[in-house]
Amino acid sequence: MTDDVRNIVLGVIAAGLSAAIGWVARTYLWKRKLRRKQAFFGLPDNSESLLVVNRDAGSPDLAVHRHDVFALLELSALIKDCGANTQVVTQDAAQQGFGERTEFCVGGPGSNRRMLAHMSAMLPGVRVNIDAEPGPDRGAFQIGSERYRMEPGVTEYVLLARVIAGESRPVFLFCGQRAITNQAATRYLARHHERLARKHGNHTFVLLLKVVNSQAYGPDVVELVADVTRAAQAPIPTAAPARSSHRAS
Repeated sequence: MTDDVRNIVLGVIAAGLSAAIGWVARTYLWKRKLRRKQAFFGLPDNSESLLVVNRDAGSPDLAVHRHDVFALLELSALIKDCGANTQVVTQDAAQQGFGERTEFCVGGPGSNRRMLAHMSAMLPGVRVNIDAEPGPDRGAFQIGSERYRMEPGVTEYVLLARVIAGESRPVFLFCGQRAITNQAATRYLARHHERLARKHGNHTFVLLLKVVNSQAYGPDVVELVADVTRAAQAPIPTAAPARSSHRAS
């Protein structure tokens, strides 16, 4: 074998080894990233999850608002990426406990009775005004002692929560003042789940998000207002009774 032929053979072997090492490294990094994603969502390979669908509060029929459908599609893509399976049920048919499988619950308590049950049990510091009568407080959030009113199409709020009880699977809550805010929260989760996993680990968190100018930008412009985990898990403080003053005669 001449020197030229030997150099060519060695070059081919080196290129093959480099390609193999690169493939192994990429596969390892991809699998590690997938395992972290599965751990955050509580969705190991071939596991089961639950998607709880609300109803369109503005429709007399048992319909789902189109923005909530888009939210479900966002979540379905996340679940599929984790290699898990999902069952879709309506809010009035999800008569089962939580924790055995990961749950994604979409919609405010006015259109989703399961959301109402979850918030009553796990987020006692949150109140949502579900009064159907028009008024400035319609749909408003009270979190602890703070109140967040919406201005439809301009400023709207949504709660994104990941709640874990003990060693159970997580329950993800998307509780918005309007259907478009539910979609905004699912999109926010899809975009930022890696950062959320690094920050919160395997713990409960409750985030208050603000959807800005949805009438122009749809569900795409979302700002993080605050991490309200502590306030959401504590009972709402009771107002101190008014003190009356008396003047001695």
